[in-house]
Amino acid sequence: MIATALASACRLITGPTVEWRCDPYADVQRIYFGNHSSHLDFIVIWSALPPAVRPRVRPIAGRDYWERGVLRRYIAGEVFRAVLIERGSRPSPNPVEAARCAVERVAREMDRGASVIVFPEGTRSVDGEIGPFKSGLYHLSRAKPDAELIPVHLENLNRILPKGELLPVPMLSRVTFGPRLSISCDEPKDAFLARARTALQQLKSIQWAS
Repeated sequence: MIATALASACRLITGPTVEWRCDPYADVQRIYFGNHSSHLDFIVIWSALPPAVRPRVRPIAGRDYWERGVLRRYIAGEVFRAVLIERGSRPSPNPVEAARCAVERVAREMDRGASVIVFPEGTRSVDGEIGPFKSGLYHLSRAKPDAELIPVHLENLNRILPKGELLPVPMLSRVTFGPRLSISCDEPKDAFLARARTALQQLKSIQWAS
């Protein structure tokens, strides 16, 4: 009930127009990957999903932000059942090992049947442009090759809750779920990440054209 209330409040603030270029009700495991410009991003994507689908979808979020304070910790852990991971950009004695452990943890949660929401840029954009993708999406897609990869482009979230701000500004937004991204088992990592990023950029172009 709390998650539903938060989803309703999120829709009220962001006023999203939701467009689907894939089947929203498909009974398949999915990796939804989106552009990242606001702390509202995963809530907006989650709230745009059909109500029957939401309970099966878990966001992947940065532990450093969502465990900062009792309220954030409760929302992330108890309401949205987020999988909290260490950000790859954080100082670490072994960042490669930390990134590998993060992917393995997400894959384990997917082994239990969950679909996930991920943000391959790894950090929020300050200007709404889609930054380079980190390698996590590539390794997760290899670990879970049967999961559908669905690009999701968010428009205007960087203006509704800009980086560094605490309170959102009510404003219209758009959420576009793109067609499934195909996977080739022998595709090099850099080529795959470039193709996944292009899929998001194409959705952005469609939004501006409409």
